[in-house]
Amino acid sequence: MVPNGFKLCPYEGYIPDDWNVLNAENVCTKITDGTHDTPKKSDAGIPFITAIHVKNGKIDFDNSLFLPEETHKSIFRRCNPQFGDLLVVNIGAGVSECGYVDVSFEFSLKNVALLKPDPTKLDNVFFFQHHLFKKEKIAHKVKVGGAQPFLSLKALRKLKVVIPPLPEQRKIAKILTTWDEAITVTERLIRNSQQQKKSLMQQLLTGKKRLAGFSGVWMVARLEGLYFFKKGKGLSKGLMSRNGSNKCILYGELYTRYKEVVHQVYSRTESTDGLLSVVGDVLIPSSTTTSGIDLANATAVLESDVLLGGDINVLRPLNNDLDASFIAHLLTHEKKHEIASRAQGITIIHLYGSDLKDLSICLPETLEEQQKIASVLTSADKEIDLLKQQLSDLKQEKKALMQQLLTGKRRVKINDKSLEHKEI
Repeated sequence: MVPNGFKLCPYEGYIPDDWNVLNAENVCTKITDGTHDTPKKSDAGIPFITAIHVKNGKIDFDNSLFLPEETHKSIFRRCNPQFGDLLVVNIGAGVSECGYVDVSFEFSLKNVALLKPDPTKLDNVFFFQHHLFKKEKIAHKVKVGGAQPFLSLKALRKLKVVIPPLPEQRKIAKILTTWDEAITVTERLIRNSQQQKKSLMQQLLTGKKRLAGFSGVWMVARLEGLYFFKKGKGLSKGLMSRNGSNKCILYGELYTRYKEVVHQVYSRTESTDGLLSVVGDVLIPSSTTTSGIDLANATAVLESDVLLGGDINVLRPLNNDLDASFIAHLLTHEKKHEIASRAQGITIIHLYGSDLKDLSICLPETLEEQQKIASVLTSADKEIDLLKQQLSDLKQEKKALMQQLLTGKRRVKINDKSLEHKEI
């Protein structure tokens, strides 16, 4: 049964009576794409945007390529992006990713399509939000099969666009833009906090800046004078169990789940294989298929009896005068490139305990100063993690709101009384 005030529309389900569904070609004045050639690039000139520069609704001009002006002009005659246009990646892994043109300068495109909304039928910001909402569904259809995903101009012209009355489009666009602004502000706060932490580390981990109350000398020591060197053992993803009796850490999680400190152990297993951790252990992965720099990540373990799997270098303190969190930050950031330079291999790159033994580090003589520095950096991490959670929440809330507003399940209030709030 069709709900009161709604109609059933093929492919879109129920939409309000006063909404329409049209092909993109019926609401756009132009649908085209950039060059398919690979033009000669320049160190300066006109920005040149490719598929890698369009993602999550944004266009990355900061990292764009450049073309000589003459080359740009030949491309621009075919595809002339202007303020308010929608860009859609139409070939490759990022197919259907989109970006809103919010600049007025000229630029060229490759493997990116351009759609110019007709202002008499379609609000440009609404059109952008509409595609953001539907891009995953579109990409899923295109990516079926083994060939490189390709969204042809013919397919782009036939894309279905749900069309509310223009005043309602503008109100929806305004509401969703407000959420985007909040997301952008939070992203900026995260970047600023990360930069502040980086600056703190550069000063505190080298002794260039001392915390109040500390003035003692720092000492230079080799890791073999501070740690036993052990290896994790056994364990694999196949042995993981959500309700397993034993906590465990796999070497792959040192890349994906943990930063400088393990505040919470995520994985569990019923297996008893693996090396049992001791409070103060510092973990460094011992193999990768990428590059040595990826091995230069140290992680502090703050609890005992966690099973440590294979391919993990375990630095176990010789005494209680070391703060694992401080050491993990120091190795990850101040010694990163030196550690990476000690990795060996071609297809699989290894880093052994023996490669690390003669590594020299400079650290405070007192445990108290190490702990205080670690505490400051941990507080910075917590602030960043809190902002990241806020960002995740904002994105989820916006996604839920889009589901309501862009399907007509929730109507916005505008002056036109025929557009009052309705719900299914």
